[in-house]
Amino acid sequence: MKINRAGSGASSYAPADSFSGQVRRDPLVNAEAPGRVATGMVTFEPGARTAWHTHPAGQILIIVSGYGWVQVEGGSRQTVAPGDCVWFPAGEKHWHGATATTAMTHIAVTEFVDGSAVTWLEHVSDEQYNAG
Repeated sequence: MKINRAGSGASSYAPADSFSGQVRRDPLVNAEAPGRVATGMVTFEPGARTAWHTHPAGQILIIVSGYGWVQVEGGSRQTVAPGDCVWFPAGEKHWHGATATTAMTHIAVTEFVDGSAVTWLEHVSDEQYNAG
């Protein structure tokens, strides 16, 4: 057993090449081999969001606080709230982030496949973000 104590990992800000706006990432716990799961708590300030991206083994989001938006390519933007959980299947192109006026925090659960957990794509434009 291994316990990762709250605050034992340093917070970091997400890189501008994969995110828009201010996004803070806080590590939680990652599985050790042969496990492949990585977890983290991600806080999006109002208007902040990921770029479009995919995951080779899918992704689970657990909304912890605030209100956010999630969208899959070709689908309509959906609002998420505390207690909501989102599953993105493997390879599904999507983005997620805060609403325009409210911050949002989620726990992300992602698996690595052949050393990769995500493929980053183009940024979500302001027009796409605001389209609803």
